Amino acid sequence: MRKAKWVAAAAGVALLVAGCGNEGGADKGKGGEAPAAGAAAPAEQGAGTLDAAAVKQEIAGAATAAGFTEKSGDDVPASLRSCMVSWSPDGKKAADSKQSFDGTVAALVKGGWKETRTSDQPMSVIKSLDKSGWTVKASHQGKAGSLLIISFIAVDNGPTCAKAFQEDLTKNKQ
Repeated sequence: MRKAKWVAAAAGVALLVAGCGNEGGADKGKGGEAPAAGAAAPAEQGAGTLDAAAVKQEIAGAATAAGFTEKSGDDVPASLRSCMVSWSPDGKKAADSKQSFDGTVAALVKGGWKETRTSDQPMSVIKSLDKSGWTVKASHQGKAGSLLIISFIAVDNGPTCAKAFQEDLTKNKQ
C-alpha cells in the first residue's frame, strides 16, 4: 500500500509538471499554460543549483515560519530521494491551516520560487512553484474539522530524475 501511494503521488506530480490539468482553472493568464512542444518547461531553466536537501530545507523553513509543524509520514523511496521531497504539515496543530498554507507559499515566492500555476476551487487550492529545475506542488484540500489534506511535494525536473520516476512507476506497476 505504501508503494502504491508513492507511485500515485509521483505520477500525479509528474503529470502536473508536464502541464496536464491546467485547462479551465484559475491559472489561465498566469503563466500556467503548458510549454509549446519542444520548448523547455520553466523549471528546467537554470537546473542544477538545488538538491533535495536544500529544497526540503526551504519548504520546512517557509512552512514552520508560517505556523506549521511537520507531520511524520511515509518516506520517499530510496531510489527517488535525490529527486523528490515530500513535506506534510500537521494541519490540526496550525491555528488556521489555510492562512499557514498561504503564508508558506508567500514565503517560498519571497525565497525565489516562481508561482506558475494555480487551481483555486471552493475546497481545494493547488499551486505549482518552480525554481532551479524543481517544481513544488503545494496543496490545501478540505477544511478543518473534516477531511483536511495539506502537502508540499517537490520534484526535480531533470532528465536523470525523469528516468528514475519512470523506472519506479514501471517497477511498481501492478
